[in-house]
Amino acid sequence: MEHPENDKKYKGLMVNEGVQNLPSVNPYATFHRQKRTHSAQEYFEGIRNGDISILGQAVTLVESSLPADQVIAQKVIELCLPFAGDSIRVGITGVPGAGKSTFIEALGTELCQQGKHLAVLAIDPSSERSKGSILGDKTRMNELSTQANAFIRPSPSAGSLGGVARKTRETIVLCEAAGFDTILLETVGVGQSETAAHSMVDYFLLLQVTGTGDELQGIKRGIMEMSDGIAINKCDGNNIERAHAARVSFKNALMLFPPSQSGWTPDVICCSSIDHTGVQDVWKNIEDYIAFVKKNGFFEHNRTEQSKYWMFETINAALLNGFYQNEEMQKLIEQAEQQVLNNEISSFIAANNLLDAYNKKK
Repeated sequence: MEHPENDKKYKGLMVNEGVQNLPSVNPYATFHRQKRTHSAQEYFEGIRNGDISILGQAVTLVESSLPADQVIAQKVIELCLPFAGDSIRVGITGVPGAGKSTFIEALGTELCQQGKHLAVLAIDPSSERSKGSILGDKTRMNELSTQANAFIRPSPSAGSLGGVARKTRETIVLCEAAGFDTILLETVGVGQSETAAHSMVDYFLLLQVTGTGDELQGIKRGIMEMSDGIAINKCDGNNIERAHAARVSFKNALMLFPPSQSGWTPDVICCSSIDHTGVQDVWKNIEDYIAFVKKNGFFEHNRTEQSKYWMFETINAALLNGFYQNEEMQKLIEQAEQQVLNNEISSFIAANNLLDAYNKKK
């Protein structure tokens, strides 16, 4: 059919006839791609062969809360466990804005250029309202993410305290079984107490900045006592003098603390993730620490204590899940909650009644 707009009297107008017999597509149709599932043995073989795609899927499986996924995940972890442990695990923490991601990219790029196989486990805080996480750490580590021997895995904290995700320790096992000899664990940076993160790593690095009052943290215990080393980041530009002044303040503060169990004396190093100055000094300090604790036997002692700690943590988590996931208990919890809201009983009596009911049901 001829379009009337193509008549010569309409200058400057032209309507194409278009394509005939267009395929019919329903824009509201939904397409479901069948998810490829693997057996525990297939996951294990893929991880041992260095298949990053399989490793990422295995980490997702470990982080899943579905009972069916957890059964397979535990089998994968058991298969990988004999091949884990041969890595240097470094935890990196600090207040928000200290430049943890930028520092990790600078350090990680340096390590990859040295030929090391690096896994970065970045924990992203989850929203208390939406329960979601941005998981943007890989996006911010542009240079490091292009390294062939680097694996970056952001994970949501999902309400876990201690600056790490609940399944981070299992993820470390998978990464070590995949052949990564260096693990960098970036914590949320919650502040004074990150015991969970400290109990997963061999070396705990506290990243600090100047100009925000963080020097005052030097006279506080908690995270300062757990640190095996302190790095004053952003020592560049007009901030160099203040960074060195902060270094002196932190070194003086560390002298007030009793000696650590390892016998190691933490050092304070100034560095710049942007200028890549001092980053190698931080890594040299980490290597010196690892050599020191391996020589005096604290390295193996620390890992044994960590294993014991996570055994009890796993028991606690299983007890909590067993209590709250029980259907009968869920009904009793709703009733007790209503009684507390109506001021019929106190919260302490309600809690004791629920625990007594749970123990009787077992």
